[in-house]
Amino acid sequence: MRVLVTGAGGQLGTELVRTLEQRASRRSRGVLEVAAAGRERLDVAARDEVLAAICAIEPDLVLHPAAWTDVDGCEADPDRAFRVNALGVRHVAEAARIVGAHVVYLSTDYVFDGTSPRPYVEWDPPNPLSVYGRSKLAGEQEVDPAWTVVRTSWVVGRAGRNMARTVLEVADRQPVLRFVDDQRGCPTVAGDLAEKVVELGLARRPGTFHVTNQGETTWFGFACEVLRAAGLDANRVEPIATAELDPPRPALRPANSVLDNAALRLAGEGLLPPWQESLGRLVAELR
Repeated sequence: MRVLVTGAGGQLGTELVRTLEQRASRRSRGVLEVAAAGRERLDVAARDEVLAAICAIEPDLVLHPAAWTDVDGCEADPDRAFRVNALGVRHVAEAARIVGAHVVYLSTDYVFDGTSPRPYVEWDPPNPLSVYGRSKLAGEQEVDPAWTVVRTSWVVGRAGRNMARTVLEVADRQPVLRFVDDQRGCPTVAGDLAEKVVELGLARRPGTFHVTNQGETTWFGFACEVLRAAGLDANRVEPIATAELDPPRPALRPANSVLDNAALRLAGEGLLPPWQESLGRLVAELR
């Protein structure tokens, strides 16, 4: 089994490579091979480059988290957003069909508009509010029905920029932290997510799956938990409304980003741990 990871230098890509290498070390030599392709090695927006790389590597499985995830940046540059997040998936899919590889595409809670009074299940109709959400939904539409789409939300991890790091850095600089309390979601730790993505990919499970850590909160609640996990005073965090952000964010965020992991749950599959448990371990590492 040969596995290619796109975006291997990113937050999730780093954990996917780590997870695969750990699995490979537990198996006989040569049973599982990992090809890690960061942005400097593989620009998914360049069709010829993607075709050449995938046809040379000939993977059995492609894990495709590579994306432009700057939500506000996407709003300012829609062409780049669709070139990377949609057309890039088309290029990966084209090459995967040539070599017969199964693809796992990583998508997002931002494909929903956040108006639902309940958590979103995999079969709810998408209606993205932002360019980022629309470009990621366009990427989903490039995926063959027999392949896998994994939607996730509020990802934090050891690598790259994320909200856990941001909260800790702000706490070191400012006595009072202000985070919005009217956006709800499921924080997801990249290491946990990587384990499930690899599991679904190796099993070649078709269809769309929501994969998040269990439980929901707001960004205010998340920031409080980060401080508690770091041994700091959570009372330093103050709740604000999205409308109070200064400056306001260019891209609209869904008020409800909570994803029900219904496809996994109804199939009797194992779910990820509660987000507080995994966040506590992550904060200990980051500190």
